[in-house]
Amino acid sequence: MEHSKFHTDYFANFAVRNHIYFLYLIKMSFNFDEIVSRKGTGSVKHEIAPMYCGSADTLPMWVADMDFRTPPFIIDALQQRLSHEILGYTIREDNYFQAIINWLQRRHQWTIEKDWICFVPGVVPAFNLAVLAFTKEGDKIITQPPVYAPFYHAATDHKRELLYNPLKQVNGSYEMDYEDLEQKCASGAKMLILCSPHNPVGRVWTSDELRRMAEICRKYNVLIFSDEIHCDLLYPGFKHTPTASLSPEIADCVITAISASKTFNVSGLSTASTIISNESLRNQFNQLVNAMHIGLGNIFGNIAAEAAYTHGDAWLGELMQYLQGNVDFLDDFCKTQIPQIEVIRPEATFLVWLDCRKLNLSDAELKQLFVEKAKLCLNFGTEFNPNGNGFMRINIGAPRATLQKALEQLKEALI
Repeated sequence: MEHSKFHTDYFANFAVRNHIYFLYLIKMSFNFDEIVSRKGTGSVKHEIAPMYCGSADTLPMWVADMDFRTPPFIIDALQQRLSHEILGYTIREDNYFQAIINWLQRRHQWTIEKDWICFVPGVVPAFNLAVLAFTKEGDKIITQPPVYAPFYHAATDHKRELLYNPLKQVNGSYEMDYEDLEQKCASGAKMLILCSPHNPVGRVWTSDELRRMAEICRKYNVLIFSDEIHCDLLYPGFKHTPTASLSPEIADCVITAISASKTFNVSGLSTASTIISNESLRNQFNQLVNAMHIGLGNIFGNIAAEAAYTHGDAWLGELMQYLQGNVDFLDDFCKTQIPQIEVIRPEATFLVWLDCRKLNLSDAELKQLFVEKAKLCLNFGTEFNPNGNGFMRINIGAPRATLQKALEQLKEALI
């Protein structure tokens, strides 16, 4: 009886949630200008900043989560589930998978099947699992620096050989070096860990760029792990192409990872998916996930992901408008007030790569400028080695007043 009552109440509440969501749609007034204190919440960005930067009084704009409230339709869904006060082991039901399938079709015109979706507790765990599942000690793994540091650790932590296929900076943007990539693949590499869209340089790779990269990998039987966690954070005029959507042949050598965590600010719920159409690869990957007993996930991650992928379109549209305004503000401020710093305008993500080389500072001096003088905690370019010297990465996923404060502090430090 209680079980039946819960389902009756839950689905009644589901109808209420949908009604509330439609009110959000009509109102269309998500407030991204609100400054929300995160102190005392265990926030990595805020609580660990003194350790990362070496200073206790900096403005944190580093770790890749946003300082906006998590969308109300996600909070509402979580609160509704909390109304049933048993938080035991929980499976992911059909609605969860269908939400992912519908989202990828709706947003990226990528048709996938339910069986291709494999739970993982995060994208970083996913590419570490792929390294363990598909390579052995001493195998070569390719990365494309400057890139997110855990890509390197996925190779070195597991005693694999790390190969660099550095991106080329051309006319203020970045391109892949295909000739170098082919040399690295031909040397016996087993895997390429691809960042698409790219963190930190903000590129959205075109279908032609991805196809050329993928065909080189196919030629030398190199597995592609495609980290597409930023794929929904697209600025106007740019379209994300899932690597595995290019052709069935390319999909056969691709493991794709996605998550709602960056887009909808739910990183703390440790929920992501790999999408693997190749049955042999999928079985091998899932075998390791099951052997490590990490495939169950958590109740709230499941609910948040389903709500995000079901109801997230309007909120995401407003978010990207706001972030576009932040990019424009940052770019205009640097051009007019701090011309020594060049903004590499991102095509996606709320992370922006700053070229500080015109300051003619060593990396130690650059750190001193940002941390000790400007009182800012950004990511140091050297974290994205070997092509990060003279660069900084700033997280603009914050109210504009916070961004303005940061830039005013930087301007004052340069006087």
